[in-house]
Amino acid sequence: MLCNVSLERKLLKFSTISALFFALMGIGLGLWMGSLVIVFDGAYSLVSLALTLVSLAAASYIRSPKARKNPRLGMIEPGVIAFKGLVIALMCALSFSSAVSAIMSGGREVDAGLALLFGVVNVVGCIASYMVMVRYGKKAQSALVTAESKQWLMDTVISAAVMAGFIVASLLTYVGMEEYAVYADPAMVVVASLYFVIVPLKMMAGALKRCREQYELSMSANWQNG
Repeated sequence: MLCNVSLERKLLKFSTISALFFALMGIGLGLWMGSLVIVFDGAYSLVSLALTLVSLAAASYIRSPKARKNPRLGMIEPGVIAFKGLVIALMCALSFSSAVSAIMSGGREVDAGLALLFGVVNVVGCIASYMVMVRYGKKAQSALVTAESKQWLMDTVISAAVMAGFIVASLLTYVGMEEYAVYADPAMVVVASLYFVIVPLKMMAGALKRCREQYELSMSANWQNG
């Protein structure tokens, strides 16, 4: 089935607007509260925004008349997906390093009540965005939209991990174990980073395999034409 170009662009634009909203909310609130895990969540949304803009540019080029003359056209889409996977994997690695450093320096004290409210809003919003991308992404038949859906799935579970971390922190504070509650914030970043680095690595592996296949096809075509 052919890609629905119009729907593809609408979904990528929707993802751009959603990612911008969550990025601004997460980074702003995280810096104000001094929460590493909320900043991590917002930073992921900011990276998602940048990567979505890359997807929009790639989609626009791929569907243009000029692109049909490019012998490497089939490599652009998987190349973009591989790039997105690489950037997300690097972000997970940097976040892991920052979280370990925070744990070694004594943890971080955060207002768990306000952070929990942020977590609920964030999880609901990310689930809604993910469901929109998945539901209409099937109709779009676009690999770029599929990759975008995976980004939102990661963002949803990261947000859920953030919320779970603050629930644990609240419980520890409630039972009089405040000295351990300060480790909940960076600990959740460590868990999220280690778990989610698998997803971008799989994205990269699949995309690079497609790149190689498309390259071999283009070389074969050039040899036959030559």
